Amino acid sequence: MIVERGDDREVVRLCAEALDLPEDAGEAGALVRRLTSPPDGRVTVRLSALGDDGAPTGVVFGSISDADPLLGHVELIAVRPDRRREGIGQELLAAAERELAARGAQRIRIGGNPPCYVWPGIDVRYTPAVCLAQRAGYERTNTAWNMTADLTGGWTEAGADEERLDGTGVKVMRAGPDTPEWVRGIWGDGWAWEVAQSLGRDDAGCWVAVRDGEILGFAAYGANRPSWFGPMGTAPAAEGLGVGRVLLRRCLADQRADGHSTAQIGWAGPVAFYAKTVGARLERIFWIYTKQL
Repeated sequence: MIVERGDDREVVRLCAEALDLPEDAGEAGALVRRLTSPPDGRVTVRLSALGDDGAPTGVVFGSISDADPLLGHVELIAVRPDRRREGIGQELLAAAERELAARGAQRIRIGGNPPCYVWPGIDVRYTPAVCLAQRAGYERTNTAWNMTADLTGGWTEAGADEERLDGTGVKVMRAGPDTPEWVRGIWGDGWAWEVAQSLGRDDAGCWVAVRDGEILGFAAYGANRPSWFGPMGTAPAAEGLGVGRVLLRRCLADQRADGHSTAQIGWAGPVAFYAKTVGARLERIFWIYTKQL
């Protein structure tokens, strides 16, 4: 039986069991919290498959794109390991498609709905999920990747670079409540929302570089998942000063202090920059699938 919503604690337990990769299973609670706390105005779908005992055997989360009302996202599908190969995942996916179509979607993407997301697409190591997408008629339309930064060593703190910046009048400090609006003015609503999510939490944070009261750049972590870094940006007028290197290292040092041994640089853009600055490596590859309804 497919029902709407369900008990969050049971869904977290299900995801912890169903997500085969330890980096995802270990953050099952954070994933569910993120998907159940979307930006204001986002249209969401959450369905659970219930067994005869009333306990969830599978769950699917979906939403309508914030940027395109004709695009629906399937953001997470999880089926209890002992109930796989019974068609539960296929049933949940079909039900999510119907619900998203009823809300205006004309095509469905299996992948994250930024700025509030838990991963870009299907990690290629989740073979059953790839097979499910293919069986359901989805086509692979894009590829995204994360980079992994080792927080146990291999890169140095930002002290020397901070001293150099300090000599030019640039100070590095914790972001304040005005930072999201500054980010919005350059990079738009999505990154501003993520920065806002990183403020005032124990498992997230944001650093800024400031000169003469003017913000020059920012870097945030934990907005969507505690172990994930990003977004980060430098104002066009400040490019070349090296503020990005300092802000990145400040964030990773925080994540290390929080007990993380690695950090995921989500939807990584400048691969060479992250590789050179902190020795990050390409690791998690995500396939994004799309289907026309």
